[in-house]
Amino acid sequence: MNLTLFRKRHSSELERKSIDEFHRSEKIPVIILLDNVRSMNNVGSVFRTADAFLLEGIVLCGYTPRPPHRDIQKTALGATETVRWEYEENITSAIERVKGLGFKVCAVEQTERSTSLMDWAIQPEEKWALILGNEVEGVQDAALALCDAVIEIPQSGMKHSLNISVAAGIVFWEVYKRYR
Repeated sequence: MNLTLFRKRHSSELERKSIDEFHRSEKIPVIILLDNVRSMNNVGSVFRTADAFLLEGIVLCGYTPRPPHRDIQKTALGATETVRWEYEENITSAIERVKGLGFKVCAVEQTERSTSLMDWAIQPEEKWALILGNEVEGVQDAALALCDAVIEIPQSGMKHSLNISVAAGIVFWEVYKRYR
């Protein structure tokens, strides 16, 4: 089999949007807030997944690395050029700002008040900002105190934590299904 022909045919069948088409597309009204995420690979992965599900944008907070950087680009694969993003030094300021724009705020975190992702009731007319926190410390307490909801991904194994990029994929897919 000629792999070159397969790749060309397969790529054209994917009907990928151009950057301009992406920017003009109606977005799912969800903003991602990354709270002191350390890994550039995780940041790039979140960009790429946000692009895949047409999410509205990303706010990078605290010491979360910002584009352009080759280690972010390695996993983002160009999504930093499509997904709207901005930087806000303080997560609580970012939360207050998005709330002022009519967004409800939800942390993805395991807490005493968290609800299972499967039971999280969201309506298609609602706008949400989802917080993903630091790889070790999670979402800051000050940010959790400002949240309208806290959700966790059900897990049955011995480990009860997921990499941010994996958690983002699971949550973004669930959100995408509910809005589409």
